Amino acid sequence: MTAYPYVLTDSATMLRRNLRRMRRYPSLTIFIAGIPVVLLLLFVFVFGGTLGAGLGAVAGGREAYIAYVVPGILLITVAGAAQGTAISVAMDMTEGIIARFKTMDIARVSVLTGHVVGSVIQTLLAIGIVMVVAVLIGFRSTTGPLEWLAAAGLLAFTAVAISWLAVGLGMSSGSVENASNTPMFLILLPFMSSGFVPTGSMPDGLSWFAEHQPFTPLIETVRGLLLGTPIGNDGIVSIGWCVLISVASYLWARRLYDRPPRT
Repeated sequence: MTAYPYVLTDSATMLRRNLRRMRRYPSLTIFIAGIPVVLLLLFVFVFGGTLGAGLGAVAGGREAYIAYVVPGILLITVAGAAQGTAISVAMDMTEGIIARFKTMDIARVSVLTGHVVGSVIQTLLAIGIVMVVAVLIGFRSTTGPLEWLAAAGLLAFTAVAISWLAVGLGMSSGSVENASNTPMFLILLPFMSSGFVPTGSMPDGLSWFAEHQPFTPLIETVRGLLLGTPIGNDGIVSIGWCVLISVASYLWARRLYDRPPRT
């Protein structure tokens, strides 16, 4: 009998395994949240006065810049979690546990799903920590519970997409050391978006790239949901990017998982 009827049960087992690992190493969750918190404090209290004034009609001053920068920091939190996921998958690959799982009567996709769901939970915990700090230093939303729920849903969907990509990166890295480096481009992309300054203030080539890469519509949608700014078609574009990255990364990760071992 095929193991696929037991996908949910097997995935839950693999999720418990990853949650136990997360509980044993809480420093990783703290690290995932710590970097965005440091960036938030740096940009608000060191650069916020100048950058806030430079936003002109959009906003002005350090207090207004807090509102502008928080959505970008939240997406950096999501992107930063990819490194831990890639490292965790690479550890399983190099230590031989994946090869052992392949010999067992379990649904193969459950091994990958356990990593993804565990990563999403860890990411949401880190986002919660960042949001608490943001509120403590002055961030105030101008929208209601439904908009907050929609923003949380979009962040969770983004975390799913990034987690599947991180699983693929971890499986293809070949070593834990490489796995710690390959997701770095995901952390850099939010800096080349509308997360910290409007894209119109950038040079032409960089401005075009910033407007058409995935993180800009994601940030603009979260910003609109939390602050009531216009979203336009950014919401649809954001969901499209999440679907595309999720599906492509899932197929890539499954192909890597199903390939025969090297001899």
